[in-house]
Amino acid sequence: MNHWDNRFERDEYIFGKKPADALVKLEHHLVPKGRTLVVADGEGRNSVYLASRGFDVTATDYSTVGLAKAKALAEEHNVSVNYLFEDIFDRDWSSRQYDNVVAIFIQFVPPSHMRSVLQELSTATKPGGTLLLHGYTPQQVTFGTGGPPNPEHMYTQAMLREIYHDLNITVCEEYLAYLDEGLGHSGRSALVDFIGKRLQS
Repeated sequence: MNHWDNRFERDEYIFGKKPADALVKLEHHLVPKGRTLVVADGEGRNSVYLASRGFDVTATDYSTVGLAKAKALAEEHNVSVNYLFEDIFDRDWSSRQYDNVVAIFIQFVPPSHMRSVLQELSTATKPGGTLLLHGYTPQQVTFGTGGPPNPEHMYTQAMLREIYHDLNITVCEEYLAYLDEGLGHSGRSALVDFIGKRLQS
């Protein structure tokens, strides 16, 4: 049993059953009802929400416990999501491209792999498609209300603009907000939103 299996091994949903506030706020940037990849979706709150909004959703996670809870949540909401057990570090990102790629709070990615994983998210986005990224900035470690205690796991606006310099960036904003997203994300938080459009070839 891996770390995430242990963390999800409880009845309640660690990050709640409702979608991330940022996803609801940024949803209008996504290709409507498009084929959508939600990476490392844990217990399924974001994939279930997008499926309920008419998107064709594939969601991945490396926790069998999390995936089981995600499937239960999808059944609870009477929606269909293609759930895949997958290690974000082993995925063949070029094998299939999506209208939308959504990555929310994937702060578990270590600094040594962060740039390559973030770049691969763009690789999985179709020309004309949308990449949505939401996470913490380094200031988050001073709040301690979610995410790892290491600031090197976090994103900055400048870093995202540099990594995604080849995308049409429509949103790249750091801000402070109060989150109430289960036990895992609760309280004053330092956040960053990113929307990039893959240019048509």
